[in-house]
Amino acid sequence: MAGPRRTTRTRTTITVEHDRGVFMISVAAELAEMHPQTLRMYEARGLIEPKRSPKGTRLYSQADVDRLRRIQEMTGELGLNLAGVERVLELEEQLGRMERKVHALERRAGQLQDEIAALEDRRDEVRADLVRYEARPGSEIVRAADVRAPRRRTIPVERG
Repeated sequence: MAGPRRTTRTRTTITVEHDRGVFMISVAAELAEMHPQTLRMYEARGLIEPKRSPKGTRLYSQADVDRLRRIQEMTGELGLNLAGVERVLELEEQLGRMERKVHALERRAGQLQDEIAALEDRRDEVRADLVRYEARPGSEIVRAADVRAPRRRTIPVERG
């Protein structure tokens, strides 16, 4: 007679992108602790935009659920009405755009500073190669590379 049969349990973990729509409205409403009709109303007001399946079913992402919780926090704990929530969300989005723009401008300023430093280095190199030449009336302008160095004459000096 064989002993009791052992079963092995395996655990599968699935990682889903934060913005990928995976929850149907009933699940999203339960996760956000609100009624599905509230989610429909928020969608109608433009507070949330769930993804849609090919057949048109609303699919909420974890980011959507987080946003729903945030809306609930603003209306419940902070006492804002939906118009106030809309304004807060608009201002947060505007702030995010401005922060991204500032970061892009800071990166560009850094690039320009690097370019300026490189140009200043090149200017200094070119300056070191230049020799001041003042033309006298009736004389020709000659490249420095074409000028021969004058011969040195040695004069014997008597030392006593």
